[in-house]
Amino acid sequence: MRIVFMGTPDFAEASLRALLDEHFNVVGVFTQPDKPRGRGMELSFSPVKTLALAHGLPVYQPAKMRDGTALRLIEACQPDILVVVAYGRILPDDILAVPRYGAINVHASLLPRYRGAAPIQWAVLNGDKVTGVSTMYLATEMDTGDIIYTDETAIGEYETSGELFDRLKEMGARLLVKTLRDIETGTAPRTPQDNTQASYVSMLDKSMSPICFDQSPRQVLKWIYGLQPWPVATMELEGKPYRVFGAAYSQNRTDKAPGSIVSAGEQGIEVACAGGETLYITELQAPGKKRMPAADFLRGHSIRVGD
Repeated sequence: MRIVFMGTPDFAEASLRALLDEHFNVVGVFTQPDKPRGRGMELSFSPVKTLALAHGLPVYQPAKMRDGTALRLIEACQPDILVVVAYGRILPDDILAVPRYGAINVHASLLPRYRGAAPIQWAVLNGDKVTGVSTMYLATEMDTGDIIYTDETAIGEYETSGELFDRLKEMGARLLVKTLRDIETGTAPRTPQDNTQASYVSMLDKSMSPICFDQSPRQVLKWIYGLQPWPVATMELEGKPYRVFGAAYSQNRTDKAPGSIVSAGEQGIEVACAGGETLYITELQAPGKKRMPAADFLRGHSIRVGD
């Protein structure tokens, strides 16, 4: 089976690596155009391009998908199937119609929940206890195609989005291998999504960083871990925005307003939340300083209780 792989970031690189390790016939790789990064704004390759070049695979980076260029490149590859993983582009119908087995996708949620961008982060931000990965056939509308397989996993109470990302990308890669093998043998199932259960999520941005303490401690904790590694939660201390990386539950109660500092000591910085409950901030980073445990920070800084 001739495979054209289409993907760009680390999540996609794991899937391409799995296909190569399992000796699938990848005949071409499509990835986003190189982008300038860093202080020198030098062009850098995507993780998928780097891996593809290391294995001597043809790499294609069309700037547009609807001007006929991408279509001609894909037709020249004569694929039996397109594998699309976090490519970052919507494929038009004429491209989807080229391969005889169609196009399949690996998505980092249990579809139809969390269609769209950043499904991993939103699963943590929303306090979900379970998430997973899905393989599906691509359709005209985003993330609406028939589901092939799903694989679920529990989300750790203190697991960051970055840690969950690393687990799900490997789960997705394994599920892709199973999916392709079963498509080739004609045993892969095909289940339409229940659109009444669908939900959509959007990209994260820096405006989400400030913590709203007028929520339950669990909501605050999940916000802190869900915004890692980016854009990272923040709170104001000493009139400055501090980045917050760790939190822990408290059994204490207070009559202070949400956001007030209740105590500061070895357990961390205790902050009032909604309903009189409190939460400990256990790891933070002052502006221009290194990230550190809150207990270490407090040994060199005095925080006024009641702020």
